[in-house]
Amino acid sequence: MNLKSLIAGAALSALATVAMADVKVGMITTLSGGGASLGIDVRDGFMLALKQSGRDDIEVIIEDDQRKPDVAVQIADRMIQAEDVDVLTGIIWSNLAMAVVPSATAQGKFYLSPNAGPSALAGKGCSPLYFNVAWQNDNLHEAAGAYANTAGYKNSFILAPNYPAGKDALTGYKRFFEGELAGEIYTKLGQTDYAAEIAQIRASGADSVFFFLPGGMGISFLKQYADSGVDIPLIGPAFSFDQGILQAVGDAALGVINTSQWSKDLDNPTNAAFVESFQAEYGRLPSLYASQGFDTANLLISAVEAADVSDTDAFRAALEAANFDSTRGKFRFNTNHHPIQDIYVREVVKEGDIYTNKVIGVAIEDRGDAYAAECQM
Repeated sequence: MNLKSLIAGAALSALATVAMADVKVGMITTLSGGGASLGIDVRDGFMLALKQSGRDDIEVIIEDDQRKPDVAVQIADRMIQAEDVDVLTGIIWSNLAMAVVPSATAQGKFYLSPNAGPSALAGKGCSPLYFNVAWQNDNLHEAAGAYANTAGYKNSFILAPNYPAGKDALTGYKRFFEGELAGEIYTKLGQTDYAAEIAQIRASGADSVFFFLPGGMGISFLKQYADSGVDIPLIGPAFSFDQGILQAVGDAALGVINTSQWSKDLDNPTNAAFVESFQAEYGRLPSLYASQGFDTANLLISAVEAADVSDTDAFRAALEAANFDSTRGKFRFNTNHHPIQDIYVREVVKEGDIYTNKVIGVAIEDRGDAYAAECQM
């Protein structure tokens, strides 16, 4: 074969490769630092769903945002302007989502959130191109407040990090909790020493503590709380009792109640198959973050099967239909493209050598969010 033929063949091969990638996805997520486990689980769940689908027309470019808004913005701009991605996804933290999502949708790109659901993007800042496949930030905290009422708590001490999701967390808890507050604290994002906060809790007279501290923050708080000898009952969202956190905390988390839209023991065929296949693929139990990544990919696949991503209206309608089987069972989108779903009550237990959660009830059924009425699109 002569040089001309070789060049022509290579060109055809390159064209074929491009043609196969009908949809290009830019995944920006946290893969290093204290929040890395969350981003890794979202990534792994997402990629497992794509692998199981057998589709070769969805290309995924993955980059680490380092949990820094400026880095996330730089990556997003490059993916949109140089890589020409069709869809963005992956962001874990709400402050990063607020930095990236409005700009991405303004440039005509779809954004599918597998985690962060800040209130600003659910209400007046909603977009026809933005879909949250996890929850609106307030939801799991609202469920914790509802549970606290049924448990008979009257005086809660509440704390969360000082960033958009932390503010939504405490707002959500207070929206449903009918008692009084013994104290309310916003901690530093990424904080690891909670001695001062625990001292305030000890002196507060509270009958319960609600806290939202995801990732490494939750590990630090739970260990220090257990060591402090304070015996006031803890309540939290699943983010504070995630599968990865529990292994690091150990016995100190046993018996603690938390709320989640997903659990590994939810009784539906899709979830059972997901848990089994995730363990087989990665050698660990999935977390709620992994389930959200898995559901986000399957939502995308369902839309790709129904419409061309270049036809914005048709692709948006295909996403809105949510024609996929979710790991959480019932799932549909509200008018603001955020889920309507059940939120469960879970208890931390030990199964063999593994710390995990089991569902013990339903906190709120068919919950949408408090901001949908403000969304005009």
